[in-house]
This record gives sequence, C-alpha cells and structure tokens, in this order.
Amino acid sequence: MSDTDFDLFSRISHSRTSDEVVRQIELLLLEGVLRDGDKLPGERELSRRLDVSRPILREALKELENRGLLVSQHGDGTYVADIIGQVFSRPVVDLIARHQRATEDYIEYRRELEGITADLAARRATDYDRQTLTRIMEAMRAAHAQGSFEAELQADVDLHNAIGEAAHNIVLLHTLRACYRLLTQGIFFHRHLVFSSPAARADLLAQHEAIHAAIMAGDGEAARRAAQAHMDYIAAAIREAARSGEWQRISQLRLQKRGQPPQA
Repeated sequence: MSDTDFDLFSRISHSRTSDEVVRQIELLLLEGVLRDGDKLPGERELSRRLDVSRPILREALKELENRGLLVSQHGDGTYVADIIGQVFSRPVVDLIARHQRATEDYIEYRRELEGITADLAARRATDYDRQTLTRIMEAMRAAHAQGSFEAELQADVDLHNAIGEAAHNIVLLHTLRACYRLLTQGIFFHRHLVFSSPAARADLLAQHEAIHAAIMAGDGEAARRAAQAHMDYIAAAIREAARSGEWQRISQLRLQKRGQPPQA
C-alpha cells in the first residue's frame, strides 16, 4: 500500500472483543465501503490488520454470517452477502415488473431522490469524491466518443452511484443502490429504450455533464435542478418509446386485418 492509501480494516483499539470487530465491519457495510460480493482478506491477514486474535475474529465473522451480512464459501473465503437486493422484497419486485404504472412511480420517486442526492453531494463532496466523479465522467465521455454503448450505460450507473456516495447519507446511499440494481436488471424499463438514438445519448451526456459541473462547483440548487431535469428527460423518453411501440402494434394489426402480412 502507498502512503496515501487507507486500510479498510484498522486496528481495534479498545477491548479487542469480537463485538468491536463486528461493529467495525458493520460500519464498513453500512457506509457502503464494503459492497455485496466483496471478498474479505484471509483470516490470518485480517486478524493481523485488526490486531485481534484469530479466535476472536472467527467469533465475529460467525456472528456477521448469522446476521446475514457475510457468506462463507468453503475453500474460497468470506464474502459480503447480497444485502442490497433485500431492500425490495422479491414479491414486490415481481409485482412491479408486471405493471406499467410502477415505471411512472419509479421515475417520480427517483426524480425527488436524485434531486436531493445531487444537492447534498454538491454541498458535501470531498476531494476524493470529486476525483471519483471526474474519473467516471472521463470514462463516460470516452465511451460516448467511441460509440461504446454498454460502456456508456455502465458509466451512467457508476456516476449515479458515486453521486450517492458523495451525498454522505447512509439511507440515501442504500436506497439508491437498490433502485439502480433493479434498473440494471430491467425491472422498471430497459435503458436501451432511452439510449436508442445518437441524439438521445448526446442529450444524456450533456445532462450528466451539467450535474457533474454543478457538484464540482458546490452549487446545490443547480445540482438539484440538473438532476431533476435529467429524470424529466428520461420520463419523456420512456413515454415516447412506449407510445411508439403502441403505434407500431396498432399499425401491424391494421395491416393484418387488411390481409397484408407485416414486413419484418
């Protein structure tokens, strides 16, 4: 590690009990530093870094596993459990996926969340947060210039996640991550509908640039407006895509009724 790096797992400085270890790892999970799927260091390495005995560490890891926060894979180590997906239960997710109205409610919900989050990020972002946001924006610009569709989509989610982290609000962070998880799974709508044309992708890049610029300038109100304008654009794009699809379906039915097979 370089002099500028931080060790996630710092030395336990109090009574060196398993409770102290549990608390430290819980905070890393709560603050979003450790994410689902992250692998913890091996037992020997982790006990050294925490400065606790291996029996104490084993007790702590077992307690975290019992709480559903960690998963032990025999012969492969210990991983952070998939706790984000539990914010929305599976029955609710399935229900949402079956009803179009849920998409409208999702956009409305995200519009307010994104506005608040961008506002807080502009006011609270640290130098490290700004570096992360700028690095993601650079990746988004490069993907856009190269016409790399999937890379641009990934940078989109990465940017919104990073803004959530820069807001430094734990509840917002995990709520947004749950929303983005469902979005990437296509639960609410397929993002390809919004990114369906070069013009739309150019508009979205400009919107992300505006959000980024406002956060970098520390202008909370401008960041909020830019984030909400971005969501308004997405809402309009989804409505247009849905309407176009319905028009296409109706036209196809008319052709069939006239005895003319539709052309692929």
